[in-house]
Amino acid sequence: MNRLFHRRAMLSLSGGLLGSALLTRSAPANGSEEIRARYLKSLLPARDDVAGWLAGRKYPFCKYDPELGYLHIDRDFKEGLNGAVCRYRYDQLDARQMLAYADRPCRINTYGNSFTSCEQVSDGQTWQEVLARHLCEPVRNYGIGGYSVYQSYLRMLREEQRAPAKTIIFNIFDDDHYRNIVGWQRFKFGVNDVSINPTVPYMQVDPAKGTIVYRGNPCPDRVSLERLTDLKWVTRTFQDNVYLASRLRRLIDAQAGKQVPRTDYDDETLNRYGLFATNAVIDKVKQYGEQTGRKVLFVLSYGGYVVQQFIDTGRRFDQPMVDHLDKLKVPYVDLLAAHAADRKQFAVAMADYLRRYFVGHYNPLGNHFCAFAMIDPLVRLLDPKPASHGPATSVSGGFIK
Repeated sequence: MNRLFHRRAMLSLSGGLLGSALLTRSAPANGSEEIRARYLKSLLPARDDVAGWLAGRKYPFCKYDPELGYLHIDRDFKEGLNGAVCRYRYDQLDARQMLAYADRPCRINTYGNSFTSCEQVSDGQTWQEVLARHLCEPVRNYGIGGYSVYQSYLRMLREEQRAPAKTIIFNIFDDDHYRNIVGWQRFKFGVNDVSINPTVPYMQVDPAKGTIVYRGNPCPDRVSLERLTDLKWVTRTFQDNVYLASRLRRLIDAQAGKQVPRTDYDDETLNRYGLFATNAVIDKVKQYGEQTGRKVLFVLSYGGYVVQQFIDTGRRFDQPMVDHLDKLKVPYVDLLAAHAADRKQFAVAMADYLRRYFVGHYNPLGNHFCAFAMIDPLVRLLDPKPASHGPATSVSGGFIK
């Protein structure tokens, strides 16, 4: 099962292991403040790391963006099915390269994280390309790996000014709820040489009080990125960060021999904060669609860990979000329910079922599954209907003999 964790989940896990190792090396002398300082110090980049990223010499996953934190860049990563090298190319809009029907007008834009950008497959293997080839019209891919629901919303506001579409697919992945409240991705994904895991716009929420404060990128220009090398600035800036507090609490409890949540999905406090934030963004996306005359299809996507947990135990950590979508009466595609129904068709072990669709993220067959799960509700929103659902020039069905 661990092999099915996608890269971002593994980076998140490595961040936790790093903190645990720091606590193990020396017992805290001054309590939680010393632990906080030691943990934050372990996350600080060197000035050369920041300069190297801005110059394009380091961290080949992304480039700096003042508002959103980062955007993808062209790259070739050996991370696909059976060890394949995956080719990622981006156009002048910083959208992933469109191949099918790319010369035709585009009326469908898609937003979300890595399960929208479709990490671990090449350009022609995304679920957007599957949709495009079926519908006989292009589908634009604005997904970015590691984005929160809030970041995806902000990107939607930006891109709909430049290349507007009448129909929006807004994809929410199972891990995106926690990313809403992170502020600095190193709290969640740790330190690695693939992504610098920069600061990002985030939300400060209090579910008990029902309050929300929307925060911009803490490093809003290239010069300000050097602040991340300053422990005092980092400590002051994120002193009230809920996700950081959760990370530190887990590290301290684990060191004390207490039971801690296995993942963010299993942390009820984080679920409460993260899902509260997501529901607020869903409201904003819905309102945006209504105010601008756009039709929005929400998609709920999931990694192997959550799919297995739901099928094996029936636990659905994101039920408050599903309830909220139902209350709003907005169209959405539930890929967790789709996988649960699909699983019943197979007698193989659960691990084998997951390998059918996942290589961490969706493999090409997984993206095919994802695309066809959303075709019917998507077509209901499209007017006029796509060529795949329009008038035919010959008889319906049958064979030419």
